[in-house]
Parts: sequence; structure tokens; C-alpha cells
Amino acid sequence: MDAGTTSIGIGGDVNRAVPAAPVKSGRHRWVVVALLFAATAVNYIDRQMIGVLKPTLAGEFHWTESDFAGIVFWFQLAYAIGYLSFGKVVDVLGARLGYTIAIVIWTISHMAHGFATGVVSFAAARFGLGIGESGNFPAGIRAVTDWFPQKERAFAIGLFNAGANVGAIITPLLVPLLVLWFDWRAAFFVTGLFGVAWLVAWWAIYRHPSEHARVTREELDWIRQDPADPVEKIGWGRLLTVKETWAYALGKFLIDPIWWFFLFWLPGYLFERYDLDLKSFGLPLAAIYLISDVGSVAGGWLSSKLIKAGRTPNFARKVTMLISALCVLPIWFAQSIDSVWMAVLIIGLATAAHQAFSANLYTLPSDMFPRGAVGSVVGIGGTVGALGGMGMALFAGYILDATHSYQVLFAICASAYLLALAVVHLLSPKLGQAQV
Repeated sequence: MDAGTTSIGIGGDVNRAVPAAPVKSGRHRWVVVALLFAATAVNYIDRQMIGVLKPTLAGEFHWTESDFAGIVFWFQLAYAIGYLSFGKVVDVLGARLGYTIAIVIWTISHMAHGFATGVVSFAAARFGLGIGESGNFPAGIRAVTDWFPQKERAFAIGLFNAGANVGAIITPLLVPLLVLWFDWRAAFFVTGLFGVAWLVAWWAIYRHPSEHARVTREELDWIRQDPADPVEKIGWGRLLTVKETWAYALGKFLIDPIWWFFLFWLPGYLFERYDLDLKSFGLPLAAIYLISDVGSVAGGWLSSKLIKAGRTPNFARKVTMLISALCVLPIWFAQSIDSVWMAVLIIGLATAAHQAFSANLYTLPSDMFPRGAVGSVVGIGGTVGALGGMGMALFAGYILDATHSYQVLFAICASAYLLALAVVHLLSPKLGQAQV
């Protein structure tokens, strides 16, 4: 009898071999999560630097809020284009090569910021960065889909998504020091080396689980415990006609612009509202993203825990998303808070809730679609989310130039998540398998 089967008696004299329940053995899949975590941290260091340096660059180049919004807009436009493209690239080439292409593009573009001389050249560098960075999540989610069974995916995505917050914590602590030690141009060159180091580690360590020498038979069986799904490649045309694609994509459209707003405008908000400077704003900003990190892990952990307790993925994902949406509501009143550290708690709660919500939203494509379509669906959702981010960038620049107040923007942040959950539920009440 094979090691992977057991014998059961039928009528007392007939034995039938059936597959044994998979045994959780081997942990190399968590090494993969560590690599994805590190890549996402580097991604967010490179992405957030323009926000952290906004007061410095605006002072040197005399930017208005609309000038800065325009630079962010070109990043978002590239992200929209690249996300859709990289979703397909990852489905065709796989996570290993797809991730490699992405990080080469974004690291070169990130270092190019150090040569920028004004709005146009910064916008061009941001455009290249947006193209490359758009590959991070399609490739990362594809890797999680390849390496984890459904019951562990939300937790794995929550863990690697927490790298976004680690990157966002490191940036306001490290970048001001680099600027004070050298200058802002050198800061882009030094941080660009992180991407180079990660690429070396990725190429040396990552393989598909079926090709990896360090994956045991037991771990491979654990990874493959879900029912097999079709390997047929599914085109965008078919995906765009099913409501499950739009449940994910419209959810991204509603919440992604809020995260972009936090990422690019929070440093300037803390500078202006609480009279902070390059030396003093780093700790409050880092604290906000440290709180966010807890949310990212907790959101993935909670839905995975509920599934393991016998709840359906539909119940687990949506209950976690509802709790997260309710936790964002207090940010509506953030601008009226005079204490910087009380504001940090309120904003940090909102950013943590975003990450918890996002970890579960990111899991929906792998819940509802076969593996051959996951990267494409993630790409469609990322593109739609980036389109929302483009609109939010221009709107934020206009509102801040016109009113010099964040009240309207915080009100939008507070309501977006409940609306996103309502859209997801209306379009996919049971999170059933998409008929593609």
C-alpha cells in the first residue's frame, strides 16, 4: 500500500484504498511568504518616498498641491496599465519570472528619481515606477495560490501584505536620515539597492512547489489538498462578463484610492496640521503604519481562523471585512483632533482596518476563480483600483488647493469600506465559483 493511502473494510472482506487526509508537514511555503513580505516592504519604501519627501521637494521646486497630485496621477496611470498587463504576464510566465521582470523595472525607475529636476522628470520616473510596482501583487498572489491551500491563503496574503506597512514604517525613519546625511537624490540611490539584493535572493530561492528540492511529499500534498481546478487559460473577455470579476474589481475601485491617499498625503498632513518637520514627523508616521501591520495580519488570521472553525469562506471573509469597515468610521473626525498622538491612534486604526479588509479582498480571486485566471482577475481589479486612485489624486489636489482642509477627504475615507462590502455582497452573495 502506498504511504498516501489507507485501507477501509467494506462488508468485512473487501479493502479499498482511499487517500489519507493531508498532513501539515514541512514549512518551506513560509519561506516563500518571507520573500513576498520582503518584496512588498521594498515596494512600499520605493513607493512612499515621494510622500515622505513631499515637503522637501515642494519647497525646492515650488510645487502646488495640484503639481504633486499630477505626479501621483502619472504613477497611478502607469499602475493601472501595468497591473492589467502583469496579471496576464504572471498567468503566462508564472510568479518567478513575472516577479523578476517587475522588480527590475521598478528598481531602475526608482533610482531614476535621483536624476529628476522638476515636475515632468519626476512624473516620468513615477510612471516607470508604477509600471514595475504593479507586478508585485499579481505575482505575490499567484505565488500564494501556487504554494498554499485555500484555508491558509488569507493568512499568507495578510502576512506578505504586512510588508507594505513595514516598508511604510521604515521609510519615514530611514529617508530623513539619508537626506540629512547626504541629500534627497542619494536617498533614492541607496534605497534602490534593496531591490537589487531582493532580486538575487528571489532568483536563488524561489521555485514552483512541484519543482522545489526542499518541499517534502507531505508538504506538497498539503498544498494540493483542494480539489483540482482547470488548467485552461481564460481570456480577459470571458472574465469581464462574469459578476464575480466585478465584485472584486469594484471593491478595489472603492478602497484602493483611500490607501493611496493615506500613503501620499499623510506625511504632508502631519507636517501641516501639527507643525512637524523632517526630524520630528517620522515617528508618528511610523507609528501609524506599525498599527497597520497588526491589522494586515489580524485580518488574514481572523478569516482563516473562522474557516478552520467550520465557517464558509463567504462568512469568514465578509464578517472580517464588516468589522474592518466599521473600524474606519472614526477617521471622519480626525482633523478635529488637536493631539498628534490621538490622531495617530485614529488614523492608525483606519489604516489597520484597510489592511485587514484588503487582505480578505485580495483572497477573493483565488476563492472564486481557477488558478489559470487568478493573475488576470487580480490584474483587472488592480487596474480598476488604480483608475479610482487617479481620480482620487486629482480630486485631493483640487480640494486641498481650494479649501486647505482635509475634512471632505476624511469623510470619503470613512464611508468607502462599507460601500465596498455592500458591492461585493450584492455581486457575489455566496462567493461561489465563477462560471468561466
